[in-house]
Amino acid sequence: MVPGVVSTFDSNGRRNESDIFVRGFGRWQVPLMIDGVRVYLPADNRLDFSRFLTSDISEIQISKGYASVLDGPGAMGGAINLVSRKPVKPFEAEYSAGTAFDNRGSFQGWETYGRLGTRQENFYLQGSAGYLDRDFWSLSRDYKPFPAQGAYQGSLEDGGRRIGSDSRDWRINAKVGFTPNATDEYTINFIKQEGKKGAPLNVYTNPLQPPNSYWRWPVWNIQNLSFLSHTQVGDASYLKTKLYYNTFDNVLSAYDNISYTTQSADGRFDSYYKDNAKGGSVEVGTRLIPMNTLKGAFHYREDTHVEWNHNQPTLPSGGSVEPKQTQGQTTWSVAAENTFHVRPNFDLVGGISYDKYWVGRAEEWNSGGGFIYEYPKGGSDAFNWQTAAIWRYSEVAQLYASISDRARFPVLFELYSTRFGTATPNPNLGPERATNYELGWKGRVTPDLQGTAAIFYSDVRDMIQTVQLPDSTTQTQNVGDGHFYGFEVSAEKQLLPQLAIGGNYTFIRRTIKDPLQPNLQATGVPSHKAFLYASWQPIDRFTVTPSLELASDRWSDVNVGTNAANQAVRDVFPNGGYIRTGAYTLLNVNLNYKFNENFEVSGGVKNILDDNYELAWGLPQAGRTFYAKARATF
Repeated sequence: MVPGVVSTFDSNGRRNESDIFVRGFGRWQVPLMIDGVRVYLPADNRLDFSRFLTSDISEIQISKGYASVLDGPGAMGGAINLVSRKPVKPFEAEYSAGTAFDNRGSFQGWETYGRLGTRQENFYLQGSAGYLDRDFWSLSRDYKPFPAQGAYQGSLEDGGRRIGSDSRDWRINAKVGFTPNATDEYTINFIKQEGKKGAPLNVYTNPLQPPNSYWRWPVWNIQNLSFLSHTQVGDASYLKTKLYYNTFDNVLSAYDNISYTTQSADGRFDSYYKDNAKGGSVEVGTRLIPMNTLKGAFHYREDTHVEWNHNQPTLPSGGSVEPKQTQGQTTWSVAAENTFHVRPNFDLVGGISYDKYWVGRAEEWNSGGGFIYEYPKGGSDAFNWQTAAIWRYSEVAQLYASISDRARFPVLFELYSTRFGTATPNPNLGPERATNYELGWKGRVTPDLQGTAAIFYSDVRDMIQTVQLPDSTTQTQNVGDGHFYGFEVSAEKQLLPQLAIGGNYTFIRRTIKDPLQPNLQATGVPSHKAFLYASWQPIDRFTVTPSLELASDRWSDVNVGTNAANQAVRDVFPNGGYIRTGAYTLLNVNLNYKFNENFEVSGGVKNILDDNYELAWGLPQAGRTFYAKARATF
């Protein structure tokens, strides 16, 4: 619903992972944080945003283009921060539950959430838990099954329940805070979430395309333990600290066929990840003189990735189990930011940072020789800078302009992964970089009309792209240069005491020039995206909220697995292995009735028109869906 931001799938949808693009930059260039602590998956940082439940989130902060260097390295295209809720009253309790049904009236699944909390004079306590259980979701009634060839699974997608669309997620959050005075706060936060999911199959078939991989994720677990502090030092200075320890456990299971029961064929396995990250940061700030605020920060992080495979586990012999292989990466950053208050309503901000990383371990298993060896250990550094001007020309409006030049280091996957034997590692892979320019306005035009507007341009250099080598393997290299540009607008107006309307529109164009891949397209982001809504209260306590989501089509990668098959598909498709897909018009409505201050119910329909659309080639999305929810607070 936010201008400049679009939800989509991973590049070809094979992993059933939801990605979020901010002005054209995806999860590798836009860090995700929870309460300012980065959530990072050491091996490949393939965050699946669908695994994060939101009931205990108070707000979602999005930095587009310009993300402060004080927040740490990697924010080449912006940043997303999930802010967890805190209790504000001596006693708080909340419980909610909901259900969902498909366009045929079948029960899809349910969700529930509970929270208890207390805030006292010098401390607060809170605990919460959420659970989401989805058995399936169904395709649009307009979906037409694609003719199958041979035993290909396309014939099994008959337009009903989507194969492999089930998921289970639960999350608990415990928070303890000590607040000795009005300015200082010391918090211990524990988050544990566990999930498992299927992977819907590609519904199309092609004589050149082998059967899809039958994948499932029985384990997708994250755990975060953090300590955060804020200490006021005198009237003009402060000190912030963060310490954290994060773990990520993941299992990918590859099956023989659509029965998902056996793993005996070549290339079938259980792939295990057992990762952890530990680190911290210190930030200090002071107003030496009334006209100037100076801040500095230091970040340090150690990431450890441990992986192994159990190959062909359902063979009578039990298959083979690889020894554990460890890869490790260390990253640190030092940053400074200065704000000069030229006038009470005009600020100039400047920031610089120096980031550095190195790989300490890079083990790999040689199955043919039966031994573990190490790749050459890579590493790199980067200097970043940014500046911004903010003019608050009235009490309710401001103009701003910014330039931010940031780098993003490659992940271990890009450095060392062989992609099941089809890729050549590149330990010398360097960082990619973007210079983001923005000119914007936000404010209130009249007491009942407010809005935002921005023009943006990003010059992307040394892009990390996958290229074909003469030996028919692929490799990630710094070969691409790109230009992302566009504009976005939003407005909200209170037409009547009972009626408010609003909406936003984003235009973005992305071009990538890669001398080794002349047909390369930027995937996943539509050129046009709009969101419109109305909030109507026909009677007291009853609110009707219709909304309309629109998007043009987007490029999708037609990736079918092996390099030889990929090349064959590129020869067939007119755009060198890419196809346009994803245009949609989604009409939704939500009905809410508030019985009193402590109890409310809601229900609604998503995709009322039952639009049949795809966000990635061969992966149609859910059709019309009904839901009902209830929420009680004390």
